[in-house]
Amino acid sequence: MAVGVWTLVEKSGYLSVLASSTFAASAYILIFAGALVVVTGFLGFGAIIREQKSCLSTYFCLLLVIFLVELVAGVLAHVYYQRLSDELKQHLNRTLTENYGQPRAMEITASVDRLQQDFKCCGSNSSADWQHSTYILSQEAEGRRVPDSCCKTVVTRCGQRIHPSNIYKVEGGCITKLEQFLADHLLLMGAVGIGVACLQVSCVGDQDRGCVEALGSPHLLTEISGPLHTHSPPLPYLSSLPFPLQPRMNHKVSLFPREH
Repeated sequence: MAVGVWTLVEKSGYLSVLASSTFAASAYILIFAGALVVVTGFLGFGAIIREQKSCLSTYFCLLLVIFLVELVAGVLAHVYYQRLSDELKQHLNRTLTENYGQPRAMEITASVDRLQQDFKCCGSNSSADWQHSTYILSQEAEGRRVPDSCCKTVVTRCGQRIHPSNIYKVEGGCITKLEQFLADHLLLMGAVGIGVACLQVSCVGDQDRGCVEALGSPHLLTEISGPLHTHSPPLPYLSSLPFPLQPRMNHKVSLFPREH
């Protein structure tokens, strides 16, 4: 859950420049799985304390759901990682040239500005990509050749001057930077999702045995069959057995054959 929350809160500014919502979906799924883990943990703890088999059945069903959810998040992150490079190359340049600076796409404009400032880059592949931008070719650009967010020191209309001393000139442009950033986070989310899911599978068996032992405790047996005391009078229907019953202090009944 922490990985998903961190990804969305700290890095959500770049999500609007992506063509696919898979990156955000993987983070949301991890958050959901983490919240479900918290609820399931309380349920399992209460079930063991109260020794209720029905609650334990629900607990193990929820564990299965969590396993599947985390596995899905991990697989989604891994699949998106495989096609990340192609998507960025096809979509990011189109976003910069067609959507940046448009009234209907202010969120994209803010994302691109933050992207270029955070990664110290300009354009999808280079600053030359802005030459064909709808925004740069419009009157709103006021003579800018690149957006002001390309500047090393952002001031009004600093994008009018594209000298390397004024704007970022990064080999590979923003695509290379963003691809590396997303790849690292996708690998982390995939590893967390699949790793925790596999860990749960290995732990379910131990939890199952522990819960069964808890449900088979002397207190629960006493509630079901009643306490056995050494000073209790023998029951009539037990007197005909060919061997005596010897109750122990732990409420378990031991059967010993009669010696001949």
